[in-house]
Amino acid sequence: MIYLKTDEEIELLRENNLLVSRALAEVGRNIRPGVTTLFLNNIAEEFIRDNGAEPAFLGYQGYPASACISVNEQVVHGIPSDRVIEEGDIVSVDLGTFLKGFVGDSAYTFAVGEVSAEARQLMEVTKEALYKGTAQAKAGNRVGDISAAVQQHAESYGYGVVRELVGHGLGRKMHESPEVPNFGARGRGPLLKEGMVICIEPMINMGTRAVVFERDGWTVRTKDRKPSAHYEFAVAIRRDGPDILTDFNIIEQALNN
Repeated sequence: MIYLKTDEEIELLRENNLLVSRALAEVGRNIRPGVTTLFLNNIAEEFIRDNGAEPAFLGYQGYPASACISVNEQVVHGIPSDRVIEEGDIVSVDLGTFLKGFVGDSAYTFAVGEVSAEARQLMEVTKEALYKGTAQAKAGNRVGDISAAVQQHAESYGYGVVRELVGHGLGRKMHESPEVPNFGARGRGPLLKEGMVICIEPMINMGTRAVVFERDGWTVRTKDRKPSAHYEFAVAIRRDGPDILTDFNIIEQALNN
């Protein structure tokens, strides 16, 4: 069942996702060599709570932390720990909020100090793939139009597009219908209707698309241990095009200050 949202509900989802953007910006200000992923988790949780929301990830299906922090070859769902972040790492941070009955969910990949040209390109192409997919998120299109746009852009650079994890609907629950894969064919999949809210989230590997699920039951890493990047937007479907509820400008301004 796909739930269409009213304008009022979309504004509550926007409020959540702007809070996630601000929380990601706060994490970005504090990412530097020598800090642990648990330190970053605690910054995110404190910021979310200080702004009147609950961390949506904490306890979700048993998840033990408030942030998913994935470093280098970790694709998604890295559990914060005493792992120390080093110069040259790329770190994807995925955060969720629960506020006023709705959920926010977005992710951003950060460069730690000077990263390799190869890692920088991976991050840029993954973010570009997100924007290309998002451009297809309008009423009358199909989910496959988003999926194909993401896949085509990433694979044109020889990157691997993860198949096992996908984007999703967003509302009162973190994962609603429909699923939004990062691979597929144009004109296929569920019809996009005004009032749908979805998360589009390319997970793109520098090497092959093959992934391994670690024994902790959560962390997903690349099989070849090459780096992976992950960006995520929440988007409301409108007749005249996508209404992006997440604001990466907030994050990028924080990084540039």
